[in-house]
Amino acid sequence: MFFELVQTDYDFIIIGAGAAGLMLADALGSDPYFKDKTVLLLDKDAKKTNDRTWCFWEKNAGDFDKIIYKSWSQIEFSGENYKADHEITPYSYKMLRGLDFYNSYLHRIRSYGNITFSQALVVDITDNKNHVTVTSENGSFHAKKVFNSTFDYKSFYKQSKYPVLQQHFIGWFIKSDKAVFNPEKATFMDFSIPQMGNTRFMYVLPFSETEGLVEYTLFSPSVLPEEAYESAIKEYIEEKLECTKYEIIEKERGNIPMTCFNFSANNSDNILHIGIAGGWAKPSTGYTFMSTNRKIKELVVFLKRNKPLHTFNSKDRYWYYDLLLLDILYEDNSKGRRIFESLFKGSSPQLIFKFLDEDTNLKEDLQIISSCPKTYFINALLKRLF
Repeated sequence: MFFELVQTDYDFIIIGAGAAGLMLADALGSDPYFKDKTVLLLDKDAKKTNDRTWCFWEKNAGDFDKIIYKSWSQIEFSGENYKADHEITPYSYKMLRGLDFYNSYLHRIRSYGNITFSQALVVDITDNKNHVTVTSENGSFHAKKVFNSTFDYKSFYKQSKYPVLQQHFIGWFIKSDKAVFNPEKATFMDFSIPQMGNTRFMYVLPFSETEGLVEYTLFSPSVLPEEAYESAIKEYIEEKLECTKYEIIEKERGNIPMTCFNFSANNSDNILHIGIAGGWAKPSTGYTFMSTNRKIKELVVFLKRNKPLHTFNSKDRYWYYDLLLLDILYEDNSKGRRIFESLFKGSSPQLIFKFLDEDTNLKEDLQIISSCPKTYFINALLKRLF
């Protein structure tokens, strides 16, 4: 922790020092408007390990360039009947290591006199209407507003209104004994692998000719046994990369919910769920990092208006687009490969990225939609309407 806790009352408490929690703490600490506001940041972990990687696309230079591990200006997409390399300028596809992010943001937060970071497990949150009580292993604390990034899967599995898929994956960071990677080109999605009734693809991020991340990813309702991911990765390395001698340097695994569930229903006047817990992961892709960055900037503006926290979130047309895709994949999970293959065959990656960033106009939306199998989406729309 930054220093011993000497008080129990704060203006804001942030629960969780992941991407959302650290970005929010930094935003509150660096904005002069909040200089008189006391902030407590709680996390059960000290954030001293490289427990994840985040990847995102971005135009030109960005907020995180100083800590980016690697970026690519070319991507490859492979489907069953279509394969292409794409130059994505002015976008770059960027990778950020979790530990580099934690070190950078915790260093910055230490310089803010109004922020305290404590390593402690939160065991209870009670909304008392005029304040919130947060109970942790280090005692109880009170705040006017609480921002909670801890995530409970059970909340949306109990409902049936919105389908729930999972983006689940295991990745190997490997070092080979010969050149097998093109370090200038990332494999964004390789659907040429067996689908087995699901939406399955390989994702490859090369760091040099001999080092890279090879990840087996699914968009499906259920996870697999660990050996299923690892045997698929091994087969891909041997057959696609033609590499039999390599060392596994590190492994990563993850599971991101893909759902249009109304996460804001868990919010109140004084408690706001943020990050994945707030529904900030893009439902149709699972990408969360840049969405969180944008949401934090919006939230800082919102907080200055002193409105109830539950009024922060809102639905837009992209939410409905995501809902239709999830309806299709939940009903027939094998359709994913055809949808993504049609999308990349019929649209430029620049337009796809712009659409996924929710920055397109209606004409561009129609161009994206027209490149997808129309009957899938028409049928899904009709089922939602009737």
